[in-house]
Amino acid sequence: MPSSFSRPCRLSRFPRAVALGLAATLTALSACSSGDAAPGSANAPSVDAALAPALAAITADGLMAHTKALSDDSLEGRAPATPGEDKTVAYLQSQFAAMGLKGGMPDGSFVQNATFSGIIGKPEASFRIGSRVIPLSFPADYIARTRHEVPVIDVDAEMVFVGYGVDAPEYGWNDYKNVDVKGKVLVMLVSDPAVADPNDSTKLDSTMFKGKAMTYYGRWTYKYEIATAKGAAGALIIHETGPAGYPFEVLSGNAALEQFDIATADGNTGRTKVEGWITQPKAEALLKAVGKDFAALKAAARRKDFAPISLGASAKIHISNSTRRVASRNVVATLDGSDATRKNEYVIYSAHWDHLGRDTSITGDQIFNGALDNASGTAQLLAIAKGFSALPTKPARSIMFVALTGEEQGLLGAKYFAANSPVPLANVLANINMDGFSQWGRTKDVTVIGLGNSTLEDVLADVIRPAGRVLAPDQEPEKGFFYRSDHFEFAKQGVPALYTEPGVQFVGKDSTYGMKKREEYTSRDYHQPSDEVKPDWDLTGAVEDTQVLLQVGYRVANGTVWPTWKPGTEFKATRDAVLKAAGK
Repeated sequence: MPSSFSRPCRLSRFPRAVALGLAATLTALSACSSGDAAPGSANAPSVDAALAPALAAITADGLMAHTKALSDDSLEGRAPATPGEDKTVAYLQSQFAAMGLKGGMPDGSFVQNATFSGIIGKPEASFRIGSRVIPLSFPADYIARTRHEVPVIDVDAEMVFVGYGVDAPEYGWNDYKNVDVKGKVLVMLVSDPAVADPNDSTKLDSTMFKGKAMTYYGRWTYKYEIATAKGAAGALIIHETGPAGYPFEVLSGNAALEQFDIATADGNTGRTKVEGWITQPKAEALLKAVGKDFAALKAAARRKDFAPISLGASAKIHISNSTRRVASRNVVATLDGSDATRKNEYVIYSAHWDHLGRDTSITGDQIFNGALDNASGTAQLLAIAKGFSALPTKPARSIMFVALTGEEQGLLGAKYFAANSPVPLANVLANINMDGFSQWGRTKDVTVIGLGNSTLEDVLADVIRPAGRVLAPDQEPEKGFFYRSDHFEFAKQGVPALYTEPGVQFVGKDSTYGMKKREEYTSRDYHQPSDEVKPDWDLTGAVEDTQVLLQVGYRVANGTVWPTWKPGTEFKATRDAVLKAAGK
């Protein structure tokens, strides 16, 4: 924070409630200065007091109103290609238009159409050991789906345990050891290889797969991708709640619902035929039946010398499919920059509008409202858009607001947008992504998912420092949150991305409160019909965090230094190549 002020801060012109809500931010705002940025930060000069109208536009009432509207039963869970999508998209367009924003697509519209394949699969499966059959109950014991747009999938193939299923040359790790697994059903462990520290077996080796933190090799998406690359007939991941980051009910609870993927000319028939999960108890029963021990196999899989093990059993999987092609939509709005030479450069804010829809096969509440996930993040997107719209002088660069479809289906809307961006990604300085706000009050910290990846976090640190707040790393890096939200698709294209989550050190609460509330949400509400607005929600922290993200984007949009990936980050080479090709 600069030591001198060019003019005093004035809160008296705002209503008392607004002034109180802004006090924590504005009292220490470098906001009252035009001084230089902290050395080494990818930062514009300190925020000017002119930002006050933008911050005042972000309120708890506004965030709550949007969250309630988007998670209302009338939207039926906001599943893509349903009447709920139509209502959601209409709501978003009307809100952006009312702010005076223009459509962000080249034709001036707010809508980017993406064609998806929709599949409702009804699987039947069993394991066979000689003449013995181990029946499987869907979805209690397993889930299985296919991305192939075909009426029927039949697989009857040998099962091979491939450890973690990882082929990572940079770590000198190959779970396949040149064994031909073409046409086999691969059985894999969830997450990354948990390699013990050679000097302390009670710890993980930080030089292998980032130690405790998950890499992309640990994501289920990678495991299905490598199964395809190896020519396997299918892949079954053994679910463990700890490494997966959620209970099996998160998977089984919506397994009967329609699943989507980006449509391809070949109907996605290039993918492995079956992608599925099995519960740990069922996997242990299978292994015991073939004379093997789950714990022993898992221990073996943690070593580099692991090699695939044929289980002496086969998986018989039949899936009957109902398929269709559907159009889903990203909603894109733009605020033009004020600098004629920089208005063709962008900061992109993103949040996914979709959730899981409605399951008419269950009794009781059938609607997956997705209030926190992610009506709340979409509410933040709208609030930030309103804030920028309230600025008397717009930022130098343009700001794009993107409400994305298909995140719950595998980041599909973000993947489509990044591959078909309405503006060159070489002209995009940053993506700031939101996927759930703080519903339990104010925090002293701000959690950065993937802390250490980009200089955007340095800008964030400068923004929150005057209020005495600090950055905090992900408290559960083993769950791979960096690879589980839409910013990842921007990162894969090289765009520096910032993804924050609420902190865990809540003001006025004991040190364990934050993690307890996170764990409570994950076990009770995540991807369940119970993810609804609760009477005890306190959005004071959500307001502060949303104001902070607006300030980060404002500084980047006015700054002279472009954000970058930090050395050693896996996305830096891609970004460097994109900018070089664009002559930047």
